[in-house]
Amino acid sequence: MAMKDGEVFGTTQAGESVRRFTIRGGGLTANIVGLGAIIQDLRLTGHDAPLVLGYDRLEAYETDTAFFGAVVGRYANRIRDGRFTIAGNRYQTERNFLDKHTLHGGSQGYSHRPWTVSLHGRDFVTLTLHDPDGTMGFPGALDVTCTYRLKIPGTLSVELTATCEEPTLCNLTQHSYFNLDDGGASDILDHRMMLNAGAYLPVDGDMIPTGVVKPVDGTPFDFRQARPLRMETEGEQLPYDQNFCLASTRGPLRQAAWVQAASSGVEMEVWTTEPGIQLYTGQYVTPRAGLEGRAYKAFCGFCLEPQVWPDAPNRPYFPQATLWPGEAYHHVTEYRFRLP
Repeated sequence: MAMKDGEVFGTTQAGESVRRFTIRGGGLTANIVGLGAIIQDLRLTGHDAPLVLGYDRLEAYETDTAFFGAVVGRYANRIRDGRFTIAGNRYQTERNFLDKHTLHGGSQGYSHRPWTVSLHGRDFVTLTLHDPDGTMGFPGALDVTCTYRLKIPGTLSVELTATCEEPTLCNLTQHSYFNLDDGGASDILDHRMMLNAGAYLPVDGDMIPTGVVKPVDGTPFDFRQARPLRMETEGEQLPYDQNFCLASTRGPLRQAAWVQAASSGVEMEVWTTEPGIQLYTGQYVTPRAGLEGRAYKAFCGFCLEPQVWPDAPNRPYFPQATLWPGEAYHHVTEYRFRLP
């Protein structure tokens, strides 16, 4: 396939043309945008609404601070003080969160960069990104590949690979927001969720892990039996934005989560190779216009972001995200959808 297929989605403020690619397979249709390797839209045959939150126009993605549908990196989630050490060398990355910590790779992380489409077929698209040495403060150049593939039955596969020429960090995730009922017109609090995690990471007031790996027993973080996301204390919804601990290291593909929508009955399973998964219930989404004019607001979508645990570079007993020359980073996540 020619690299020039797809359609022009818009032009960035910097004057770069951004293309959108449509892929179909397994009862799913997805629109992928070259900026940020974004999943702009995702549909399941037999269910009218989009499964993800997104925007109709490129301009909204350029100013978006919620990471709708994007691949984030070079380090997904947070690094305390934006500081870490690799092989005795100390590094300082951009502090774009509270002006104190690094979040999702900095203000010019992978979600805000143009990716190159290298391959595109009916049911898949492969995007690549070259991240130069020193960008946002991260050491060494990183070459990243993202392949989205739609498979039977109802499966969106995300495969992320990366290689480096000097020791660095690599922790990538897919940051889609899901609403399996109506595409974000209403909230997701009555979706039922199961998470295969016996522990989670408590965080401090800056959302940085305290370092404790805490069992979920007897806490609002116990999703081992499916239950609604709704969890109110004194009439206020508990805002989830935590890493759930799936394993001590990256491993074979395994089921991390199951979700079912309240009214549509649409189900989603998340399978991943990653040792952690961030549940975020979208409480910081401010009112805005989304796909097909939907009015998004707080709690209109949830994220399940497979990842290495947050702040792992500063916690040697967490699963680690250091990538060494000669090694290949290889992350696979599958989102599997089913009609009731």
